[in-house]
Amino acid sequence: MWGLVVGLTPLGAWAGSMFSGIAADRYGRKRILMVNNAFFVAGAVLSSTSTSIVQLGLGRFVSGIGCGVASNLVSTYNSEAATVRSRGFLGGFQQLMILVGLFLSQVVSIGLSAAPLWRVLFSISAGLAIFQTLVLFFVPESPKFLAKKGRMEESQAALQRLRADMDISLEFEDLVAVLDTRAANAATPPPTLWQVLSGKTKVDLRHLVFCVLFLMMSQQWSGAKGVMFYSTEILSSTFHLTTSEKQHIPSIAQLLTLGIGAIGAVAVIIGMNILDKAGRRTVLIVSSLSTSICAALIVVGSKLDIGPLVATAMYLFNLVFQSGVGFIPYLSASELLPYDVLGSISGLAASVNCLTLFIVSFTFPILDKALGPYLFTLFIATNFITFLFGVFLMPEAKGKP
Repeated sequence: MWGLVVGLTPLGAWAGSMFSGIAADRYGRKRILMVNNAFFVAGAVLSSTSTSIVQLGLGRFVSGIGCGVASNLVSTYNSEAATVRSRGFLGGFQQLMILVGLFLSQVVSIGLSAAPLWRVLFSISAGLAIFQTLVLFFVPESPKFLAKKGRMEESQAALQRLRADMDISLEFEDLVAVLDTRAANAATPPPTLWQVLSGKTKVDLRHLVFCVLFLMMSQQWSGAKGVMFYSTEILSSTFHLTTSEKQHIPSIAQLLTLGIGAIGAVAVIIGMNILDKAGRRTVLIVSSLSTSICAALIVVGSKLDIGPLVATAMYLFNLVFQSGVGFIPYLSASELLPYDVLGSISGLAASVNCLTLFIVSFTFPILDKALGPYLFTLFIATNFITFLFGVFLMPEAKGKP
């Protein structure tokens, strides 16, 4: 039941991601992001007023829809608003803000976890969603979306707002030229999702689509979200905390969990600074192999009942994961795929990401009970598979249009 309630948020995100790309291609990134805040408000109201597990789960599912839409469209908007040189930085910045938000929510939840204050905790997200809606009024629409719709003056004005006092004439000419070339070559409507997946396009995109989908899946099967969601329970068990020690707020497990969240934010900053220098492929290879090694250390520490080793390995696990594998997938769709298939494939990729997260979130406590100290053996294998993918199949997108 615990795993199901936790997993209902990524399951809702899967549902939201399924339609987000198509809706954004039709109505615009900014407009859909504004409308999407209604899911966050509704989910917060349901969760904060819940009187049953069913209502709490429904509230988390509705909030999850908003998460799925936002995770897909924010990465798309960032890539379309960024310069070629800053794409990697902005991709990392999105993951940084996710981790900062996670860390702040953990800090706030320590003081608001007891009844009835947990209702206040859930209601906070409604206020943040309303604030975000107001702020989005001042954010320009994606210049690429506007140009695609033939709204050239609006596109140029939006690009100028994003570039402040810079001269945008050459960049805008390049944008228009690319779209004009695509329009001239597109005697037929944009390919359907099935045509892309079956290779029935002018240029076979199946390898690139596979790479995007694999990266989005590998981000979640790494076990990192399991560490973040269940770290308090894992560390409480590792340090053999008594019932009274668990009830003491903050417990040592809660404080260590805060540290895991904080170090993740530091890791993303490191990754942001090396990604455009070393390249996506190199960072992915090093990050995934290091994550696999850290998972092995967690298994060793758990088997030998060495609490400090488990805690240290979990810190290192999150550090090496967030510095590479954690945010590179968010860049993949917009960097590897042409614009005319981006909406449908990015929506599919986000849905794969969310569905994998649901499976991990739901099964994590079940597997923990079944496998005990050998739980992270699974994540040794999954992260090593990601390492092999990086070595043999991952294309490099550094510095490429």
